[in-house]
Amino acid sequence: MCAITAITAQNTVSVSEIHAVPEQVILAQVRSLVQDIGIDAVKVGMLGTVEATLAVAEALDELPSGTPVVVDPVMIAESGARLLEADAHRALVQEILPRASVITPNLPEAQALAGLDEVDPSPTDRDIELLAHKLVGLGPQAVVITGGHRQRAIDLFLSGDGQVVEIRGERHPDGASHGSGCTHSSVLAAQLALGYEPLEAARTARAMTAIAVANGLRDIGHGAGPVDILGLRSRRAQKSARERCDGLS
Repeated sequence: MCAITAITAQNTVSVSEIHAVPEQVILAQVRSLVQDIGIDAVKVGMLGTVEATLAVAEALDELPSGTPVVVDPVMIAESGARLLEADAHRALVQEILPRASVITPNLPEAQALAGLDEVDPSPTDRDIELLAHKLVGLGPQAVVITGGHRQRAIDLFLSGDGQVVEIRGERHPDGASHGSGCTHSSVLAAQLALGYEPLEAARTARAMTAIAVANGLRDIGHGAGPVDILGLRSRRAQKSARERCDGLS
């Protein structure tokens, strides 16, 4: 279920318009779901404005105690468009990260959240670990710095108690990656809702996202095609095979 925080006009190439949803509407969406269906876990994605960010912080405080909260700090779109205003960035750090069970930034997002004045495009493994420690210091219970922007496709998991784990996997340069960050954080949140521990949830999220990228729909659009988390490529192949068989019979 979704509580929409912003409406975007976008395709695989660019984001052309962003329309913020009023904060009272954001709160009303969450409250209606809590009152009727219930919430097992939350994934926070694009916030856009400081008003939306503060509304989401208020909504999180109204959830039952212990509800897992995964925060994907959506700051820059795959196309390069900036999706988070400067004052919303500060509100995200101050109001949302301390309420998070797990945050899942990619490397540029992690560096921005940590407030680094100079961004190293090729940090060492030690640099990544120190960066993760800085992010845990901002309040989340655990951090996963995803590996899509690193030289090696390795996610780094760090829990609040200091447990550091590298989550390795293959890189799929011939895949399609539009939506990979959203998919990763959504899978992780779903795994927490099912009762898995954060590290196990992060491993599953890494594995499932890699498959979705590898099977990505490269023939859709002129930019980075969308990931295929629903198995559409396989369904296409099965349909084509059935049609060939029907043609031969």
